[in-house]
Amino acid sequence: MPGSFIYWLWSLETILEVAVVVCALAKHSFRRYLCLNLYMLFSLVVSVGRYQALIRFGLQSPQYAYFYFYSDAVLTIFLYVALITLYVHVFDEMETGKYVRLFAVLLLAGTALFSYLVVQQSQHRMLTHFFFELSQNLYFVGLVLTYVLWGAILKLRETRTRLIQLVLSLGVYFSAFAATFALRNMFPNFQSVGYIVPVFACLLPLAWAYAFWRLPEDARMAPSRLAVVPR
Repeated sequence: MPGSFIYWLWSLETILEVAVVVCALAKHSFRRYLCLNLYMLFSLVVSVGRYQALIRFGLQSPQYAYFYFYSDAVLTIFLYVALITLYVHVFDEMETGKYVRLFAVLLLAGTALFSYLVVQQSQHRMLTHFFFELSQNLYFVGLVLTYVLWGAILKLRETRTRLIQLVLSLGVYFSAFAATFALRNMFPNFQSVGYIVPVFACLLPLAWAYAFWRLPEDARMAPSRLAVVPR
């Protein structure tokens, strides 16, 4: 039963990822949110690849473990880039895009260097440990950056409903995965964590599909519905 539940969630996540891209194309928003949609497409490819590795080598095989951790690190980098593009959307009127991109590159390089320093003493499967550490650290960095972005949205009185939906859903996603990594580190034998991850993995594409399909690009949220932030 647990295995069937995981496979069912896995299939649901794949369907929702396709739905995000289809909704973005149908609403002519694919190019405007290009990195978000490319992340969903790559996540779809990774899901298919993981399934093939699972069928061919088995869940406990080292081949599946390597593919999972390497692909997860690349996916996290894609999601980090997608988050930075949301920063560009929020600050587009201030013409600070090049500074945001420069900061993002430096922060990514710093996170990679920190991850390398953490695992450099490991003599066994150092590359695997590096990708795992990088992915874990990027989730925490993404969590902090998302809440910083939300603070900027409140400060700037941003009212674009779709953009707010995309940022908030990303904040929930990063929070959930950061908490999952923390639980795994504190309680290595806590097996239920493995069932939490697929559930939250479905929520992000569901929220983004809803944002593209139901929220027009020109829709605005009433300023009174945002938290009042003194200037």
